[in-house]
Parts: sequence; structure tokens; C-alpha cells
Amino acid sequence: MSGLLGARTCSHPGEVSDLKSPLGAKIREPLTEARFQQIFGGAEQEPELLAEPRWYPLCRLWRQRARACTGPGAWRLLLARLPPLRWLPHYRWRAWLLGDAVAGVTVGIVHVPQGMAFALLTSVPPVFGLYTSFFPVLIYTLLGTGRHLSTGTFAVLSLMTGSAVERLVPEPLEGNLSGIEMEQLDAQRVGAAAAVAFGSGALMLGMFALQLGVLSTFLSEPVVKALTSGAALHVLVSQLPSLLGLPLPRQIGCFALFKTLAAVLTALPRSSPAELTISALSLALLVPVKELNVRFRERLPTPIPGEIVMVLLASALCFTSSLDTRYNVQIVGLLPGGFPQPLLPNLAELPRILADSLPIALVAFAVSASLASIYAEKYNYTIDSNQELLAHGVSNLISSLFSCFPNSATLATTSLLVDAGGNTQLAGLFSCIVVLSVLLWLAPFFYYLPKAVLACINISSMRQMFFQMQELPQLWRISRVDFAVWMVTWVAVVTLSVDLGLAIGVVFSMMTVVCRTQRVQCLALGLAEGTELYKPLRESHKLLQVPGLCILSYPTPLYFGTRGQFRCTLEWHLGLRGGKEMPKTDSPPNAVAEPVRVVVLDCSGVTFADAAGAREVVQLASRCRDAGIHLLLAQCNASVLGTLTQAGLLDRVTPEQLFVSVQDAAAHALERLALTGPKTCTMWV
Repeated sequence: MSGLLGARTCSHPGEVSDLKSPLGAKIREPLTEARFQQIFGGAEQEPELLAEPRWYPLCRLWRQRARACTGPGAWRLLLARLPPLRWLPHYRWRAWLLGDAVAGVTVGIVHVPQGMAFALLTSVPPVFGLYTSFFPVLIYTLLGTGRHLSTGTFAVLSLMTGSAVERLVPEPLEGNLSGIEMEQLDAQRVGAAAAVAFGSGALMLGMFALQLGVLSTFLSEPVVKALTSGAALHVLVSQLPSLLGLPLPRQIGCFALFKTLAAVLTALPRSSPAELTISALSLALLVPVKELNVRFRERLPTPIPGEIVMVLLASALCFTSSLDTRYNVQIVGLLPGGFPQPLLPNLAELPRILADSLPIALVAFAVSASLASIYAEKYNYTIDSNQELLAHGVSNLISSLFSCFPNSATLATTSLLVDAGGNTQLAGLFSCIVVLSVLLWLAPFFYYLPKAVLACINISSMRQMFFQMQELPQLWRISRVDFAVWMVTWVAVVTLSVDLGLAIGVVFSMMTVVCRTQRVQCLALGLAEGTELYKPLRESHKLLQVPGLCILSYPTPLYFGTRGQFRCTLEWHLGLRGGKEMPKTDSPPNAVAEPVRVVVLDCSGVTFADAAGAREVVQLASRCRDAGIHLLLAQCNASVLGTLTQAGLLDRVTPEQLFVSVQDAAAHALERLALTGPKTCTMWV
């Protein structure tokens, strides 16, 4: 039972207490919930709404939608759905245009080699990476709310899409395909990748229709960072065959990373010296350039475009030395100019790709929303998470008609855009101009580009994701739980697959939240002398309690997962579990055991209660009444109080037992104890 430390009883009636009036406040009568509403009134309600039928709110919703069809309503809707109509009239042409142009061109130059490289991760020809670097960027410029966000190909999504494509359209076991057979295989894989993008876009549009932008909060920061860091390791291992010139089939499914490592080690003696040399020289250029761009970010007027320099040098070297014919170096080959004909993906494939589209949609939206939020907070503007769902949903849906694979915001190009001086979404248009010029006129210059260089670009672009592991020591110091979430997600992604790792990370993250609500202790409160403050007893040994009065605070939601702990803890504090094992408590060891006659339950920390939790409170009220304990509830919010009332609480207690604050409930309890027991010297004002 809860102890009563520091309570002072009077041996003689009329003995004066040495406690001072708290804060010099005036004495007033304790306020119950009913008395408070009688004096100050309750929530305002329109009288005509009280007798509304149940279907009336639905009618009001339809009226609101109908108002949007009027002139002003349609204009407000257009402003909300087309952000350029809001920011373009306030665009600072002289101050921002040059920065947006430089940043857009810089990002566009990076998009060209990076798009082709990530297309190889997706198991489609390189030109489709250029399409994915054009159409989504253009659409997001028109619909997105992130001013500093750069969209396009993203390594994690390309890796996830590539695994789905390899499973849906596997390469024949016999290998050695003819040119026509290889073209047919590529066409089938392009169709599968476009179908995955179509499914992801449709899912995001469905989430937008249901206003589920809040779902991005369920992918916590440790989950997202562990996911991208683990996926970066998958990208590194999957590119080893291209780095070494080994024509190995791509491994998919669980333990694919270890299967790929085993296959590479087995085939290592057959590696191509020419492609190995190209890979080593490419990494020797790309990695230091990346490091220079990071270390001298403030001094450089614009980041050094190491990727495009490497692409041009490697293409020139391969052309002049005929590496493709003399040493059988794999090259990009002919990039078709222009754009593909719009084509609706095979809708019959949608049921098969739904399981792949869902995690891709969640990762795309979570990464994009988190990046947009980071830069919106940094540059003091707001984003609309539901509008972001619309932007990325439409971007994936429409671009899939042009044979694009799934896309989202990207870590590397977003950081590059900000460092190059980008200010608004207008930078995306300049990026599109660069990619468009490659598609229309410059595509032949990439004919002799070795695929090993694209593999090196893939690996070097993972730098930021690998360096996220440097945050682990700080995360350990801040929160061991978040550290555990990070590690569990990372291990699951690396050992199993990106899809399963994401699912395990989200489930484990949610489990930690549930477990933390179940481990919250019920706190016994005491009065700070000379004040009207009630604080947990374990925070100070000078807090006062009154014999026979127990004030308890339960600072967690009361639902089916916590009702068992709530019952056990309250029973022990109130002496209703005679002879049973005592749970861990915060009461002092020298507490004086005395039967509880009045208990005050502080409900300010109970943010919500479900039916099971509400029934537990009703049963507690019944047991207290049978045991002769007077139960008082304090500071219940309106939602919790409504749930308790519907569960039948007022059949067990009277409205006079519901108080607006702990202080009011304690004052009433002291008055009751003064009438039914020995006089106490604790003075309540």
C-alpha cells in the first residue's frame, strides 16, 4: 500500500500547523466537473444540431464539396492543388533566378549519368533512367510543395524495383540470348517496372484521397536511416559483378546479399582486367571529388560535377582505344533519341505487383516527406503532406505511361540543389532542360560509355547513406530504444531484403511505442509544502502526504494493452491485493502503512481510453466502493470522460466525485477526512 511519508497529525484539536498558505491564494470551494460547467458553461453547441439525424454530417460534407464548385471555391482548390500559382507571383526574379538556373543545370548534369546508372539497378536499359529523370521532375515542379526538393531516380527505389522486375521477368537459365531475344526481355522488364510505378502512383493517390499524409510519421527517423543505409550496402554488393566484368545473374529474395557475395567470390578468377582497371580509375576520381565537394562546400561556387567528367573521359577513352571490341568491355550502346510513345502498363499485372508497389510507395513518400520537412524547417516555410502524396502519386502514375520506373526525392541531388543555390521548384525546369537536351541531341555521345563507370557512379552516390552510421554513437547516448530500432531494421534489411526489412523495422518501432506505454509506473503524489503543487514522491523526500489519502497519477493512455498493469498497480496501492507479490513502486521504504480511505486518481496523463480501459475504471470504482474507499477522479479530458460515462462510470460514482484538477479533488478529500477521521495538520488552500 502506498506509504504516507511526512504526514503530520495533531494530537490535540486546534493545534496550529506550521504550513503556510500556498502562494497566498484565496480559499474557494473545490470545483467538480458539474459545478465548473454550471459556473463557466460547457462547450458551445448549436441548438439546431442537437436533434440532427445521424446522416446529417454526411450531408454537410457533401455541401462543403458542392461549395468548392463555385467560383471562389474552385479558385481556392486550384491554389491548393497547383502550388506555383501561390509562389510564382511572389518570385524574386533578380535575387533567385540565377541561383535556380545554376542549381538546376548542376542537378541536371548529375541526373544524366546517375539516371543511367540507377536504370541498371532497376534491370532496364539506361535510357529509361533518363526518362525517369525528366518526367517526374517536371510533374513535381508543378504539383510539389518542397521548394528545395529534387526528385528523380533514387537508388533504394531502383534496388527494390529491380528485385521485383527480376522476379516477375527472370532471365532464361540457358543464357546466351540473341539480340532479338534480349530486346524482348528488356521490353518485358520495362513493362514490369512501369507497372510497379503505376501501382505505386495509384496507391499514393488512394492515400491522398483518404488524406493519409500522416502515415509518413509511422516511418520514424531511425527506420528510414537504417533502411537507406542497409539498402546502400545492397547496392554496393549488387554492383560488384559490373565492377569486375562478371556476367552473373542477379540474386533476389532473402539473403540475396550473401548469395551475391558467394557468387562473386566463386567467379572472381574470371573477372575482366580491363573493366577492373576502369572501375578502379573511376572510383579513384569520383570518391575524392565527392569528398572535395563536401569539405569545401562553402568555398566552391558550385559543386564539381565529377560524374559527368568521368562519363566524358571514360567514353572518350573507350572510343579511342576500342575497349569494347578488343577487351569485350560492356558499354551502354545506342540510346534512342526522343521520347517513347505513351503506353498504358499491362493492368493484368497489377495484382502480381501490388505486394511490391506498396512498400515502394511507402518508402518513396516517407523519404520525400522527411526530406521536404527538413529543408522546410531550415528555410522557414511549410509543406502539405497530403499535397506531397498527390504530387508523387501523379508523378509516378503519369511517368509510368512513358515507361518510367518508380521515383521519389533523392538525398544526393537534393543536397546538391541546396548547395548550388537553389531557391524554388523552378530549378526543376532547368534540370529538365539539361536532360531534354541529352535525349534530343546528345544521346549519341554516350554510346561508348562503359557500364562499369555507371556501377562506380552508383557506389559513389551511396556516400551519404553509408555515413549515416556515424550517428549511431550519438543515438545510443540519446535513446537506447531508437538505437535498437535502427539496428534491428538495418540487420533485417541487410540479411533478408529491403521489403522485409522495412516491414520488420516498422513493426518493431511500433512495438517499442506500445511497450513503453506498458512500462509506465503509476506515481504516488505528495504536496510540496507552502505551495499548491503535487509532485511524485520519488522526486523529493520533503513532499507531504495525509494519512488515509492516496493521490495517484497514471501518465499513459488506458487501453487494452495497459489495463492489466493499471489494475495490478491500483490494487496494490489501495491494499486490494492482500498477500500477493508487490509490484515495483516509487513509495519510500520507510512509509507508514495505513488504510486508504480516500483515493484521488489524476487522469491528466490519460490521453485516451478504449472500451477495455474504461471498463477497468468502472470495475475499480466498484471495488473501491465495496472496500469503503472513496474514489475521486481528477482532470479527465472530455474524450476520456465521455468514454468512461458511456462505459457506465456514473452508475458507480456520482458527479460530485469528478473534479477539474488534482488540487480540487485533494481539497475535497481533506474535508471528507476531517469529518470521518482524526484531524490532520496539512492545510490545503
